[in-house]
Amino acid sequence: MSTIIDDKVVASAKAYDEMKEDPIIVLTKSVDALYHFRDHYFENHSIEDAKNKNDDLEVELKDTLAKFDECKVYEIDGSRAKYYYLKGKALNVVERFIPQAEELLSKAVKLEPKLLDAWNELGECYWKKNDIKQAKNCFLGALPHERNKVSLRNLSMVLRQEPAESHEQRVENIKKGVNYAKEAVALDTSDGQSWTILGNAYLASYFTIIQNPAVLRLSMSAYAQAEKDIVARSKSYLYFNKAMALKYQEEYKLALDAFQRALSLDPSWSDPRNKHDELLKNLKDIQNLCEKRGYLKPKKLSHMIEALDKKHMGPYKNGSYTFHNQTIKLDLIPIRNLKQGVNTEKIVFGKVVCWIRSVDMVPFTFCMVDEEKYCVAVTVYNLAEGRGVVVGDSISIPEPFFTHQKFSYSDHEFDIQSIRVEVPTVLVVNGRKLNRNQQACARLLSSTRSD
Repeated sequence: MSTIIDDKVVASAKAYDEMKEDPIIVLTKSVDALYHFRDHYFENHSIEDAKNKNDDLEVELKDTLAKFDECKVYEIDGSRAKYYYLKGKALNVVERFIPQAEELLSKAVKLEPKLLDAWNELGECYWKKNDIKQAKNCFLGALPHERNKVSLRNLSMVLRQEPAESHEQRVENIKKGVNYAKEAVALDTSDGQSWTILGNAYLASYFTIIQNPAVLRLSMSAYAQAEKDIVARSKSYLYFNKAMALKYQEEYKLALDAFQRALSLDPSWSDPRNKHDELLKNLKDIQNLCEKRGYLKPKKLSHMIEALDKKHMGPYKNGSYTFHNQTIKLDLIPIRNLKQGVNTEKIVFGKVVCWIRSVDMVPFTFCMVDEEKYCVAVTVYNLAEGRGVVVGDSISIPEPFFTHQKFSYSDHEFDIQSIRVEVPTVLVVNGRKLNRNQQACARLLSSTRSD
């Protein structure tokens, strides 16, 4: 009985202390606790509870909002702006757009234009509303008051989604986005969210400016830094974007695992499942089509191979090519003799037996056989839309970058051999090198939520 009484006394004392405390401080602590609950959810819940996270967050939000009704702080002179800001921020904790949050945050910045955090929250609100222009204005409006990581990284994000009048403008936006994200990271190198957005900025640069493997590596390095932050690594979009980068690095097993991790953290988000299933199907298609040599009939396949003629190797037919006034020797070798990585001073020559359909068409993928009927997949990046090859084309690939991946996943055994071509203009098709008009950058296909 005495223990119960003591507990009531402690509870009453705590309530009394809170009443004496500045209401703004009480509400600030409540909102901070709400965000801590969201961002640290998996420290106290298993991954199996992910399906309940949004419902649990709604309950916490309801409890937090009740405290605002208890604290009639808006009646106190000088506190209305912070009251509106805190309540708007509380409503902003969920992913969906809430009109009341926009209304409250708009009031806050009108009453106190230098309230930096309110500008950032209002920008987040407009972002959820898909009002990119207003979101950008909010983040830009906050920067004169202080160069802060939240405004900077959000500007990076907004610039990647902002409609551009030309490709040149799009490229300029991407470059600015990378710089904003770098500045955000420099202000706080331990913030995983800033690292995530820098990784996304590099990934967008890879697709928009040039598909350079070095840019992908920068993206992966940023994601690795983000994963060190306990908050960032609980976000599904980190793993979704990481999976996209891994996919284009052709690290297929790791990409599938990352898509699965993104789905586990947020089962309600369809993009990770869709991209996971697309990649899995694509890998199965590649393996099956290579094993079956494009399902060509033996007689047709034999006729195609008999038609192989070294004159269709074009500038490579004499066993060399010129690069920066230097003559580079090229030895024609069978596909089966390729080594892992770059095969310097080697060339392979064969016929296209099929091309492989993919939802986003990046990379363009086809299968080719050489005179030994050895079949390999070829992935071509930076290829302009509609500029692929067709069945029966003769293909020469100098100094091929070869990979051989064997792994198990979801009851499937994969054994995929492929040649990666970063610059399509090195290819010779039917005796002619592809020209620069056939080279282009791909577009990054991703949900705005994944940013």
